[in-house]
Amino acid sequence: MPDGSTPLLLRQDSEAGITRLTLNRPDSRNSLSFAMLGALHHALSEIAQDSGPRVVVLAAAGPVFCAGHDLREITAHRNDEDAGQGFYDAAMQRCAEVMQAIVALPQPVIAEVQGVATAAGCQLVASCDLAVASEAARFCTPGVDIGLFCSTPAVALSRAIAAKPALEMLLTGEMVGAEEARRLGLVNRVVPADGLTQATEALAAHIAARSAHAVRLGKAAFHAQRALPLAQAYVHAAGVMACNLMAEDAAEGIAAFLGKRKPVWQDR
Repeated sequence: MPDGSTPLLLRQDSEAGITRLTLNRPDSRNSLSFAMLGALHHALSEIAQDSGPRVVVLAAAGPVFCAGHDLREITAHRNDEDAGQGFYDAAMQRCAEVMQAIVALPQPVIAEVQGVATAAGCQLVASCDLAVASEAARFCTPGVDIGLFCSTPAVALSRAIAAKPALEMLLTGEMVGAEEARRLGLVNRVVPADGLTQATEALAAHIAARSAHAVRLGKAAFHAQRALPLAQAYVHAAGVMACNLMAEDAAEGIAAFLGKRKPVWQDR
């Protein structure tokens, strides 16, 4: 476990507008301790208010992406006066806030998965907008193996992939390989381990080169319409589209397309 001077979460900002957040508890398999969840929530809150980042990459140090909640921390709180109930309520609430903050973040978030992502770690991947995985990456929701059904990971997982494969993962706890995860829709791309960072950065750069205004508007609209019935979804999307057409970047983009030149974005 990192000592007090070692950050739980590393942040690196590039001139291209790509912000990299790296889970930095490799000795604890990057488990989501209460402090780690707090660090993630704080970083996401800062990024949401920052005009610099155009795309966020969520990565992890060491061989494991994220092993889910910190079971040692959970076990220690069984000695609390209430047998841990208060801590468990607070931890689950904080975790839910982090996952929702990823979805609500104006910037797209890409998970860069180099290794195993289990339980709430799999939830973290499912909550991201996109995911690029190494061929060595694997995913599972194994709570059922220890008498603890992955109910909160189920929320993100069931929104990322179809119901039957999601429930199979939740009921069996079996590991899913990277290619199977891609087939199910949990990840977008699978690449060789030695090309993972390069592939993720290339995808992030491709998105970052687009109008930040259009991308942020589009991400919010995408998630909003998914929660609506079909007719309401079209009403909402049509309103967003009309609003988008009034933006300076839309006028510039259309003019550049018609004029066969590269657009110059103002991000508004």
